[in-house]
Amino acid sequence: LRASKSGDGQHLFYQQNKFSLIYSSNSCYYSMSKKCINTEDELQALLSDERTRRRGFDVIVRQYSAQVYWQLRRMVYDHDDANDLVQNTFIKAWEALDTFRGESKISTWLYRIAMHEGLNFLKQEQRKQTIYMRADDDDTASFFMERLEADEYFDGDDYEKSFQKAILTLPEKQQQVFRMRYYDDLSYEDIAKITGTSVGALKASYHHATKKLEHILGEEV
Repeated sequence: LRASKSGDGQHLFYQQNKFSLIYSSNSCYYSMSKKCINTEDELQALLSDERTRRRGFDVIVRQYSAQVYWQLRRMVYDHDDANDLVQNTFIKAWEALDTFRGESKISTWLYRIAMHEGLNFLKQEQRKQTIYMRADDDDTASFFMERLEADEYFDGDDYEKSFQKAILTLPEKQQQVFRMRYYDDLSYEDIAKITGTSVGALKASYHHATKKLEHILGEEV
C-alpha cells in the first residue's frame, strides 16, 4: 500500500532519525577472533554457556531491539511507550532465559514476550480511560488514532492516517496477523508459535483482514 512500509518493514511516516541509536539492526558483536556473531546457532551457543550468557544476551539486545521496537510501536502507537516496553521486554527475556530451550527462534521467542507486554499495556491504558472497548468498536479506533496523532514523531499524511484507522477496525487477532505478515514479513509458522494459533486459522484471518481493508480503502492490499 503505497508508502505504508519501507523495505525493512518500518513505517516511513515516523521520523526515524530521532530515535535512539540502540534501534539499529546493523549492530554486531565481534568475538575475540574478530568474527561477527550473528547466526542463530552462534547466539544459542553463547546463551547455553553461563560464562558467555550475558555476552550473548547483549548481542541479542543489539540485534533485535529494532524489530521489537517496531512490533511494539505498531501496537501502542506511541514512541515513548514503545521505548519503555522494549526495555520491559528485554528485562522479561533476561529473567526467563533459563526457560529458553532453543525450540523456537530467538526472534520468535522475543516477539511472543513483546506481544504479551504490548497487550497488557494496552489493557491497562484502556482501563485508565474507563472505556469498554472492543477491537472493532469506533471508540477503540478513535482512542488509538488520538495516540498516534499526538505522537510528536508521527508525520504521516491523510492516506497513512486512513490506512492505520482501517487496520484498527479489524478484530484484534486479525490486526495481529496482518501486522506480522504485512510489516514484519513473518511466516505463518512463526506467527503460529508467537500467537498459539494454527497456521490454517492465521491464513484465514489474514485473508479476511486484507479483504476488509481493500473494501474500506478501495484498493488492493
